[in-house]
Amino acid sequence: MALYDLSKLLSENTYPGRGIVIGKSADGKSAMIAYFIMGRSVNSRNRVFEMHEKGMRTKAFDESKLTDPHLIIYNPYLKAKGGLVDIITNGDQTDTIYDYVNGESGTVHGFEDGLRIREFEDDAPNFTPRISGILYYCFPRNTFVYKMSILKSNNGDPNACQRYFYEYMPLDGIGHFIHTYRQDGNPIPSFMGEPEEVAMPNTAQELADICWNNLNEDNKVSLFVRQIPLDGSEPTEIIINKNK
Repeated sequence: MALYDLSKLLSENTYPGRGIVIGKSADGKSAMIAYFIMGRSVNSRNRVFEMHEKGMRTKAFDESKLTDPHLIIYNPYLKAKGGLVDIITNGDQTDTIYDYVNGESGTVHGFEDGLRIREFEDDAPNFTPRISGILYYCFPRNTFVYKMSILKSNNGDPNACQRYFYEYMPLDGIGHFIHTYRQDGNPIPSFMGEPEEVAMPNTAQELADICWNNLNEDNKVSLFVRQIPLDGSEPTEIIINKNK
């Protein structure tokens, strides 16, 4: 089966919403993460990404225009277990996963256990899915594994939460892409099916260019890309904010 072209998936969809890409570089030397946010409202578009000591947060670009921090201000990315685990999500479930993975209760099922106490966002009528990803590194063996998840309503019915979990062994040049919405709409239809298998480039800059240059110009807000060399050397991180 042919891999999806990530640039095409993005350029042909005016509103995938928020999206996560995780995979392995084409040369097999790095793990790679990308996370983007989009917005249709003034409040959603009034954001930037900012690094901090534990990872990355969203923050209001213009505090005077912030009308509701609920669901838009959170930590999309956190490092756990002394840098051996990366967590990336589209909401404050990042903190829930972090607490479960980093806690004394153990880490094997922390990702799934943390998400089983969460559900989709309470933004009726969209009931935006919560999408999440986690990477576990084993640097002495130059490898990693990753998981992804989506928590969504039952076809728009908020009385039931459907929780899906996926686990992957990395392959050179292959990644997986999951996003909150299938397309634009009112209400906005949730993502359906398994994460899309996409071709991965070699570098963080290439992945950033693929994502940023193909996201809808009116709706894109911010992008984060992280490339983690599997030999244990220093990661490369890129943030692009439309608001400057």
